[in-house]
Amino acid sequence: MYHMELTSASRSHAIPSQPLIDRFPFPFKEDKYRYSNNSKALESPLVLDITPEYFEEVKSKRDILAKTHNRAYQALSHSMDGQWEILENIIEEMVEQHPGYFGLEKDGDIWTFYNYLLEEQQTFTLGDPSTLPYEPLDFIGRHVQEDLIYIGHRNGDLYMDAGQLCFPANWSIAFNLGMTYTEFHSPVPHYSDSGLAEKVRNFLLRMEAGKPWTRLNWTLTVDGVLPTFPEIFDEWGTKANEVTVENAGERVYLRVEDQKLFRLPRSYGILFGIHTHLISVEELCKKQEWAVRFCNVLEDLPDYMAEYKGFLSYKPYLVQYLKNSF
Repeated sequence: MYHMELTSASRSHAIPSQPLIDRFPFPFKEDKYRYSNNSKALESPLVLDITPEYFEEVKSKRDILAKTHNRAYQALSHSMDGQWEILENIIEEMVEQHPGYFGLEKDGDIWTFYNYLLEEQQTFTLGDPSTLPYEPLDFIGRHVQEDLIYIGHRNGDLYMDAGQLCFPANWSIAFNLGMTYTEFHSPVPHYSDSGLAEKVRNFLLRMEAGKPWTRLNWTLTVDGVLPTFPEIFDEWGTKANEVTVENAGERVYLRVEDQKLFRLPRSYGILFGIHTHLISVEELCKKQEWAVRFCNVLEDLPDYMAEYKGFLSYKPYLVQYLKNSF
């Protein structure tokens, strides 16, 4: 039986503070960007990244789930085995990698999970959803910063079977639930037409357990809004019309998703974890090499991509701001 004491020493651990500019996952390796299968092997096979924004982001997730649960959480009934597998894997990682933040006691199938950071605990019976306040994926998602998606693998294809998606980059788990991989990527311009979607799908179908992958995806957002749900586009999307050369640094944020993919050996589905990071363009410009490269990427970027990502209208203002910074 794994046992961890709930001690005052454990409770006293704080998340180390580190300047955002020193830990931000800048996504550009060259002066241009096009859609590609830019996945690479994940060297440390870990789902979670706990940052100083933990408390703020977990609170935001819980607020969203309390107010608009069906918008942020959806699951098909046959996803339950995969959900339990995800919960087990994440809790085990939490305890092994962050023993100062999380704890676990096991008594057979009866588990007691401790979140020292939030001073919470939950006892439940593994495999019995009636012993949890929420479905397993929905429960564990309330303790991490990542959005968690379960992609089922059956009948030779991939399906979006469940997900807790509180910080979407303008897509809807409620709308996409049950779709195949190629179906839920169909809005991405040139991605399907070029054959790339089919190539990435085939790559994912061949994924092996114990060999996770990672990639960075990016877009821009105004005023650092994390929950950019399409259902409330009128609340955040129209802010693009307010960007000028003068305020672009303060109001425009580079939004980078650290996406991780894990084959689940028991359910044979895929866990898709998404940790979203935000940095204002003003902050980004503290590294001049980043500002120069970002400017080059934007100038080279085709209009159809800028339009899909939602910043075509203010792209010239942002480029001018960047040029003014170096």
